[in-house]
Amino acid sequence: MSKDPYQNLAKLYDAFVEPSVAAIRKMMLKMYLPQKGMRVLEVGCGTGTNLKLYQQAGCEVYGIDLSASMLKVATRKLGEQAQIKLGDASQMPYLDNYFDLVITMLTLHEMPNSIRSPIMNEMSRVVKQDGRLLFVDFHPGPLRFPKGWLYKINILFFERVAGREHFRNYRDFLESKGLPPLIEKNNLFVEKKKIVSGGNLALFSVKTN
Repeated sequence: MSKDPYQNLAKLYDAFVEPSVAAIRKMMLKMYLPQKGMRVLEVGCGTGTNLKLYQQAGCEVYGIDLSASMLKVATRKLGEQAQIKLGDASQMPYLDNYFDLVITMLTLHEMPNSIRSPIMNEMSRVVKQDGRLLFVDFHPGPLRFPKGWLYKINILFFERVAGREHFRNYRDFLESKGLPPLIEKNNLFVEKKKIVSGGNLALFSVKTN
């Protein structure tokens, strides 16, 4: 994407989105508990809210994102100790086996189908052999009634507001069955999984071997 899709939304993003995902962030932390000194990378770090939680737990935090507008907010939130980069996650500027934990939350569905697998491959490359990858993203269901359908309506609103290309990628992500086929394609091993929000969201903690 040549234009920053979050240019006009970055300053308002936390106010609008945070209330709906705060509980998911807490679940994510419990999937693989942070420890002081851990080196954590977030792919698609956005405004840095996830990384702030890991930073408060004593972790060394890194983030990469394509949106300069979102990274400005993240830099203010995290301070100079965080290492935040503007860049393409399919070609990350990090050493092999460098991070204890690599996370991505509600990011893969935004991307074209063609680069999702390369990004997951890069995440696998930069995580340590005894480290973990943590994926959080939309799930194709089945949806529980009525909770799942109420969440679905809310999700559809935000995905449409995000723009035509974003919504097209979201639909393709669900039609492609979400995270499980990508995890299998990249030869990753599921350690823990959790389906929440009435069947609309999935959390996977995975290993590379």
